[in-house]
Amino acid sequence: MPVDASASSAAHCFVPYPAPAVTAISSGPLSGLRFAVKDIFDVAGYPTGCGNPHMLALSGIKTASAPSVTALAQAGATFVGKTYTDELAFSMNGKNAHFGTPRNGGAPGRIPGGSSSGSASAVSNGLADVALGTDTGGSVRAPASHCGLIGLRPTHARVSLKGCMDLAQSFDTCGWFARDIDSFARVGEVLLRDDTCLLPDGAPAMPQVLVAADVLALLEPRVQDVFMQTLERLSGLIGTPLPVKTATPSFDSLYWAFRHIQGYEAWQNHGDTITRHGLQLGPGVAERFAWSSKITPQQMEEHSNVRQRFKEDFLRLLGDDRVIVLPSMPDIAPLLSESEEVLENYRNQAVRMLCLAGLSGCPQISLPLMTLDGAPFGFSLIGPQGSDQALIRLSRKFIDELA
Repeated sequence: MPVDASASSAAHCFVPYPAPAVTAISSGPLSGLRFAVKDIFDVAGYPTGCGNPHMLALSGIKTASAPSVTALAQAGATFVGKTYTDELAFSMNGKNAHFGTPRNGGAPGRIPGGSSSGSASAVSNGLADVALGTDTGGSVRAPASHCGLIGLRPTHARVSLKGCMDLAQSFDTCGWFARDIDSFARVGEVLLRDDTCLLPDGAPAMPQVLVAADVLALLEPRVQDVFMQTLERLSGLIGTPLPVKTATPSFDSLYWAFRHIQGYEAWQNHGDTITRHGLQLGPGVAERFAWSSKITPQQMEEHSNVRQRFKEDFLRLLGDDRVIVLPSMPDIAPLLSESEEVLENYRNQAVRMLCLAGLSGCPQISLPLMTLDGAPFGFSLIGPQGSDQALIRLSRKFIDELA
């Protein structure tokens, strides 16, 4: 089914490239699904704009598609277009200074979240059934929570990122969105290899469920309340979760470790292009790159050591038969009218939660199980490395329990 032109224009999620010329395969496991692609993945016959006019001008037309794009097309899904992204994927708000803001289909007066904003917008507005995004610091999990979608940050390096722009390669992952668990799981069968961790995901055994108590302590009482109410509704399935501390040595240490490693890698990848071509970057993105340009190799090494120590502790906490549950974000999506200062503060608060999966390399799935003030709010599960398929199956049980 083609994308409705008027609906697409209202949602402002598709980059206005020529109409897709990719021929769909008539049969396959994804037959009948329409898919969109974040504009940092290469798609043959199109440029890769990366959310910046200079990058678009430098791109040229690509002659080959990224393997993840090819996999969906060869499985029978119909490509319907490339979607807007935050500049160089280095933001979490979805507001692009050059190309505008895609509409949040789950809460139209609020930001969609970034950097996979266009992909989340396309799915939440019903213009695609599934869409590819990337998640470095939260760029799938944040839009999924804000727009009322299912979104996965896979185990690091589990899904190919060949043919995709690097931001910070030790954190970058290829994820995707869907409105329903059936479509989401179908894509997972195509993109994910067999699990390497045999996490129990239902009868006759369930994983032990842990609650990130220290994450909850960071959040407003109203957010804690809706999360605890959701846990109570799930008690027949999961029993009484065990409260645990997840952030070692502290959230501040993990926040700065993530920021320094991400920033260092981002500047190594893009600093030369930014300075040589004089890229004009929007608010927030410009400041983050300027800060990143000053990170030293010594700082990178120091914060990498923090990361390694935390990773060892976190993987030991999860073992191979536990999952951690927590809200996906600090709150519902901020209003579109909020200032850059408010949005940056919200982003910094979010990083403290989102960096748990990023620094550990573990998969995290955000599920649209909660609402607050009438807006969508994501409920997350983090599993051991290599448990992605089991995490999706477990998510189905959570969704069914609350249906």
